[in-house]
Amino acid sequence: MFSNDRNIETIGQLVEALKQYVGLQRDYLKLDVIEKVVRLITAITLTVVLSLLVLLILIYLSIAAAYALAPLVGKAWAFVIIAAVYLVIFLLLLAFHKQWIERPVVRFLAGLLMDQ
Repeated sequence: MFSNDRNIETIGQLVEALKQYVGLQRDYLKLDVIEKVVRLITAITLTVVLSLLVLLILIYLSIAAAYALAPLVGKAWAFVIIAAVYLVIFLLLLAFHKQWIERPVVRFLAGLLMDQ
C-alpha cells in the first residue's frame, strides 16, 4: 500500500510543499519584524524631534512670559514665578506619570508592535 511509487512521489511533493511553506513563513516573519522595527524607530525619531521643538518653544515662551511679568513683580521675581510654574508641572508629572505618560506609551507601543 505505501510502497506504491505514486504514494512515495506524493509524500515527496508534500514534504517539498511543507519545506516551501516553512521557508515562506520564515520570510514573512522576518519582514514583519523589520516593518515593526522601522515603525518603532520612526516613532522614536519623530518623538525626539517634536520634543526638541516643543522644548525650544517652551524656552522662548518662558523668557517672554518672564519679561512680560517683570514690570509687575520685578525681573528676578518674574523668573522665579516661571520656574515655580515649571516646578508644579514637574511635581504633577511625577505624581501622575503612570496615568499620563506610562500607560499611553505602553498602549501606543503595544498597538504599534501587535497589530496584524
